Amino acid sequence: MQTHILPSFKMTALLLALCSGIYTVLVWGVAQLAPNQGKGVVIEQNGKTWYANIGQTFDDDRYFWSRPSAVNYNAAGSAGSNKGPSNPDYLALVQARLDTFLAHHPGVSRNQVPADMLTASGSGLDPDISPRAAHIQVARVARVRNLPETRVRELVEQYVQGPVLGIFGPSKVNVLKLNLGLDQLK
Repeated sequence: MQTHILPSFKMTALLLALCSGIYTVLVWGVAQLAPNQGKGVVIEQNGKTWYANIGQTFDDDRYFWSRPSAVNYNAAGSAGSNKGPSNPDYLALVQARLDTFLAHHPGVSRNQVPADMLTASGSGLDPDISPRAAHIQVARVARVRNLPETRVRELVEQYVQGPVLGIFGPSKVNVLKLNLGLDQLK
């Protein structure tokens, strides 16, 4: 037994230094190369500060709605709902979201509503929606703001981001950036 104690202490010290020290410094160093030194994408407009890489609550009819959040957009509690697709509570929540969406979007049928307008992402903080989810909201936003639908649709197209390097991931629309752009329309 004594022949194993010293090597186990050495291995513990080595792994502690590697995982808690060297790895942490390495990740911090890489973050320094990222925009804003890894502290997030900050947008300042009208005296307010926003973080574009964290989902925000937008549920007013004047704005494009965000993807639902399982954590009420609390970045400190990032998590999914952990409820499966057969869970009755989860199904009731999705149905309530669908009913709300359809009540605010007359003329849209149940099967036209994109899944990202009804379900939360794994982190519960997704700042993006699909272009389809943005386009389905154009009529409501244009009607409430008394804007031509074509102008609002053009604005959505300005904020569509294609896949990374043209191949990685889906196209997406950052809801915060789109809504801030919407506020700047005259």
